[in-house]
Amino acid sequence: MVTRFIPPNFKIPELLETDRFRLRMLTVNDVKKDYDAVITSIEHLQETKPFGSTHKWPTEDLTYEQDLIDLEWHQKEFQKRASFAYIVMNLDETECLGCTYIYPSDTPNYDAMIMMWVRQSEVANGLDGLLFFSVKKWIHDKWPFEKVAYPGREIGWDGVE
Repeated sequence: MVTRFIPPNFKIPELLETDRFRLRMLTVNDVKKDYDAVITSIEHLQETKPFGSTHKWPTEDLTYEQDLIDLEWHQKEFQKRASFAYIVMNLDETECLGCTYIYPSDTPNYDAMIMMWVRQSEVANGLDGLLFFSVKKWIHDKWPFEKVAYPGREIGWDGVE
C-alpha cells in the first residue's frame, strides 16, 4: 500500500520568519546566493555532514551549473509535494544563510526526516541552534507529521541511512 507523504489537501507552509532569518521555498532563482553559501562553507559542511555520515556533499569541484541542477530538482520535488527544500535567507534577502529540507522517511519509525545546514560564517553567532529550534517548533505547529526524525541532531544517522 502506498501512503502519501502529506495529505493532498494540506496547505504547504510558505514561510517561517524570525527576527534573524526567513525560511521560504528554494527555487532556481536562488542559485547565485545558494552557491555562494555552499562554496564558502565546504569545509564546515564536510565536517558537520548534514546529510549523513557517508555523504560527500559538497565537494571542491561543485560547479555553479551542478548547483543549479540541484535547485531545479528541489523546486520540482516541492511542486510535486514529494519533498520540501527551503532556503534560509537574511531578512533583506541579500544572503543565503543555509537550507532546510523536509523528506519522507525511508524507515517506518518516522513520518519525515528534517535536515538543515547553515553557512560557515553563521556558526559562531549561533544561527545553527536558532534554526534548529525554530524549525522544530514550526514542524510541530504547522506540519501534519506525528513522528519526525532530526538525524545528526536528535538521533544518529544509523537506522536512517
